[in-house]
Amino acid sequence: MPQPLPQKLRSPELDQLSSMLNQNGNAWTAEFQGLTLKTALQPIYSISHKRIVGYEALIRAFDTTETQILPVDLFKLPSSDFENLLLDRLCRYLHIRNYGSIKDELNWLFLNVSPKVATAGNPSDAFFDQLLKKTGLPPHRIVMEIVEQPTDDADRLRETVAYYRELGCLTAIDDFGAGHSNFERIWNLSPDIVKLDRTLLTRATEDPKARQILNGIVSLLHQSACLVLLEGVETRSQAMIAIDAGVDFVQGFYFRRPTTELGRMDTSPADFGQLLDDYKRRNKVTFDPKQQVVKFFEHFFLRAVDRMWGGASMAEACVDLLNQPTVSRCYLVDASGIQIDETLVSHAGSRSLDPRFRPLEDSSNADWYRQQYLRQALAQPETLQVTAPYLCVTGAYMCVTLSLAFYQNSQLRVLCCDILSSPLSHGVSTD
Repeated sequence: MPQPLPQKLRSPELDQLSSMLNQNGNAWTAEFQGLTLKTALQPIYSISHKRIVGYEALIRAFDTTETQILPVDLFKLPSSDFENLLLDRLCRYLHIRNYGSIKDELNWLFLNVSPKVATAGNPSDAFFDQLLKKTGLPPHRIVMEIVEQPTDDADRLRETVAYYRELGCLTAIDDFGAGHSNFERIWNLSPDIVKLDRTLLTRATEDPKARQILNGIVSLLHQSACLVLLEGVETRSQAMIAIDAGVDFVQGFYFRRPTTELGRMDTSPADFGQLLDDYKRRNKVTFDPKQQVVKFFEHFFLRAVDRMWGGASMAEACVDLLNQPTVSRCYLVDASGIQIDETLVSHAGSRSLDPRFRPLEDSSNADWYRQQYLRQALAQPETLQVTAPYLCVTGAYMCVTLSLAFYQNSQLRVLCCDILSSPLSHGVSTD
């Protein structure tokens, strides 16, 4: 744990910070340990609104020869908690001053603060409140980003986030999905926005399974009442992945690079209209096969039901279904979700069985009521249902399930059929 700072060093005052700032026209710079600090802004876009909704403020440092110093090297310069706090607050002061110079009275300003600085300072010293009042920037236009990394004092971090929220600012977790990420911090801090680390996007670009995981993370964050921002979008393919994942906001070189030339910053809309048109076209291609599957298999299902009505056994009724090359297995379920008798496995299904998952193969008397395909079939008897691809628990392979509810001897039954599916054949195209 860091040692408490002396009270007189705990809070760099606005007057002290003001003396480190210089104004040249509408632009502001700051001096820190012989370096000149400048603000760079990078636009953040809402996909649905198709326009800029905010800017992330980034620090740029230059030495006396105008050579740029990497930000990571800049933040290695402080040698004490006081200097860490001083640099952090100086950067935020500089960013807010510069943000006030651009002609934007609506959108958010995203400001970074690390957990180390957030837990070293005392949130009750009201520094940030005083800064906003001095500069006139309304707190509701600020998004405070907490970098996703370990901190020694989770309680103090929670107090700091609560302090910004009480001021009227929004809060965000940055770099979620990197090495130290976990949902525990999401639940503890309840951020308004979560910024996904670019490594998630990089992996999703290369691996369809990672793309499905990205979509699932976005869904979980939305269920946690968080808006989601995907950063590091550098190509058109990655922009399409972001759209398909359902994120709310995007940021990256594909749309706009950060710039210190704030007076000449390009604020024109990105071409979301074309991106979304392409997504709609590809989305139709993605979902049309499901309807083709329904049309192709419907008469096989109806034939199987007719045969069971006529007294045929399950195996006799489903022989045509099981002869289809993509069909893995068929099984019958009652109205309470309990499987009746054993599963009928096709020749194709037998070939796909993995002996490592043999304990899962016998599903007689299994309860499938939790499965959406079963509840949908029960809710709409005599209408064939089809799922999106999912991982089948009986063999740990990807499949889609067709299900049809029908009455047999006044009792509701559901005929189910699993079809082998490859994850490579599903999801948005990125070509």
